[in-house]
Parts: sequence; structure tokens; C-alpha cells
Amino acid sequence: MKITSVDVYLLSIPLRTPLRFETVPFTPDPCEWSRLETVLVRLCSENAYGWGEACPGNGPFWSPEWAGATFYCLRDWLAPRLIGRECATPQELHEHLAMFRGHRAAKAALDIAFWDLRSREKNRPLFGELGGTPRELPVGTSLDRPGHLTTDDFLRDLAAAFESGYSRVTVKVRPGWDLQMLNVVRHEFPTQDIHGDFEGALTLNHLEILYRVDDFNLRMIEQPLPPDDLVGHAMVQEALRTPVCLDESITTPAQADMAIELQSAKYLNINPIRVGGLTPAKAIHDAAHDHCVPCYLGLYPGTTISLRAAIALATLPNFCYPPDYWDTSELLEEDIAEPLMTAKTSDNGQLAVRFWDKAGLGVDPRAETLRKYCLAECHLA
Repeated sequence: MKITSVDVYLLSIPLRTPLRFETVPFTPDPCEWSRLETVLVRLCSENAYGWGEACPGNGPFWSPEWAGATFYCLRDWLAPRLIGRECATPQELHEHLAMFRGHRAAKAALDIAFWDLRSREKNRPLFGELGGTPRELPVGTSLDRPGHLTTDDFLRDLAAAFESGYSRVTVKVRPGWDLQMLNVVRHEFPTQDIHGDFEGALTLNHLEILYRVDDFNLRMIEQPLPPDDLVGHAMVQEALRTPVCLDESITTPAQADMAIELQSAKYLNINPIRVGGLTPAKAIHDAAHDHCVPCYLGLYPGTTISLRAAIALATLPNFCYPPDYWDTSELLEEDIAEPLMTAKTSDNGQLAVRFWDKAGLGVDPRAETLRKYCLAECHLA
């Protein structure tokens, strides 16, 4: 197919509850966002179109990218490169963009849009085009303790998450909010699925903390060391019974291959925006599957477009752990299209995704909502 046009939208959507973002290393004055900035892309061929999203956040915190920079990268470099070019497969799309270094979130938006376009051409849901199987897919959530909350408040939030039907909860861990917190949490919730996410906050100088992790019967510990320390993670994993999961370390298929070869972890968290789209995410999934390393889905906050794309990916067989899930109807004042919904299962009352039967992502952004929250846009043909 030939790419005939690309439309790019930079949006700023009000949040129902501000997102509090603490950096690593942790600082006493974390950022707080009252609006979410994100980038939507519409990719068109002669016969169809598809939507994608890049949601790396409002600033360079989760990665070196952020929504504003992603918009200009797409407008000035990536999207013009695709106009008029033949793309028969997602791999060919990435070949056209290979001359540009980095900017994986921007590439992810185009990659997701291409998969959506191709699925619509074939009149099949995106998860089918990816090779996934819709199944009962329980979901998980994450909890942090903002500075103004007490430990009792945190425990109440944790109880509320399980009562709402989340099948597992991730608790954020950091020096000073580590072993004592995990001890209290496990005492209050002795059987529930809980894992700890260190967000790369520790080093090998914190081995006294890491060696105690086995005391708490966690499903896993996520990203205990900085992202580039794959050898250190292998040393930690060798010393612990608790599985290590790599998150921020997994940025490319090559990085994932290296982590698998070094046996740096027993789980991989795959975030489609972080790794550059569904195509590299699927490649990482397949390599991990071949080596019997299970995966779970990671997410950045975004609209229903990126959420649906990620959940479609989570239908692949090696995603063996409840995926991250953001209820966009609770996150955003107004989603740009019909939110993806969950429902409680009849047997255990857990929240599970309700899949769609329409082609592609199953939704189109509402034009009036795009206009309402649009900060900048461009239309290339």
C-alpha cells in the first residue's frame, strides 16, 4: 500500500485527578500534572486509514521523550518521510524510518496507526491481525504513596483496588519506603498478588534491601537497578528466589535479547510506546516466548487509542501476568473516543477486559473532541 497522507494532533486533555510523578532518584518536590498531553496520528492509504498514539508524558521523565517534542519530530521528520512511500508490512514502515535515531514514541504512533490501517483493510480486529486470541484478561493496577498520604491511607487504597476487582497490585518501592512498607502490606494482604516496582532506584550498594525481598512472597520485583545495568540485574536474579522483572531496561528487541542471554530477569515488561510500537513489541514477545521468559504488558497514561493497541498486544500467548490498565473514563475528563471497558467476571469477581468486534482498534476519535483539546496539528500529503 502507498501512504498518501499523515495527520498529527498534539492534545492536552484535563485529568480527573492530577497525576503525581516522582523522579528517580526521588526528590522532595515531585511534578504534578493536571492535564495529560498526548499525540494522535492518522495514517492514510488509498483505501483505508488507521489511528495511532504516542503518550510519553508531558515532560522527559519516563524517557527522554515527551509529547511536545514527539509532535514536532513527527511533523518535521518522520511523517514527511512516509508520504508517497510503499509499505506492505510494518517492517517496511520501520525500514523507511530507520535513518532516524531514537524517538521510539513517535515511531510507535506511526506503527500503531499502520497496524490499525491494515486491520481495517482486512475488516478484522487488531488483536486478530497481531495473531492474538481474545480471552478472559484480568487486569492490574499500580499504587504509590504520595507524600501527603499516611500509611493507613495507602493501605485503604490498596484494599479498595482489590475490592474493585484488580487481580494484582503493584506497589512502588524506594529507599525509605521499602522493607517496612512491604512487611506491613504483606501482613495486611497475606494472599493477594502483589509485586514491588523499584523504578531503578537501587544500586548494588542496596543488596541488604534486595536480599530481604524474598521474605515477602512477592510475585516479582520490577526494575530494582538502573536500566543499563543488565549484568547487575543478572547478579540480583541469581541471588533471589523472587523473580526479577525488567521494565525500563527493555527499550529495543536487541536490548531484550541481551537481557535474555544474560538471564537478567525471569519476566519482561513490554511497553509498546517505550519500545517503538507493536512491531518491535511483538518481536520482543516472540523472542521471550522462544526462551520461556514470560511477559506482561506495561502502559503509559493515554487515551483509548493507545490503551486498545496495548490490550490487543496482550492477547498474544506469552503475556502471562495481568496487564497494566488505565480506566480512561476515570483518568480523563473526556476521552477522545469510546473508552475500553472492563467487567467483573462471574466466577471470581475480577475485572477483565471487554473486547471489541469491530475492525482495527474498534473506534474513531470524535472530530469535535479533537478540536476541543488540540494544541497544534499538521496535515501532510
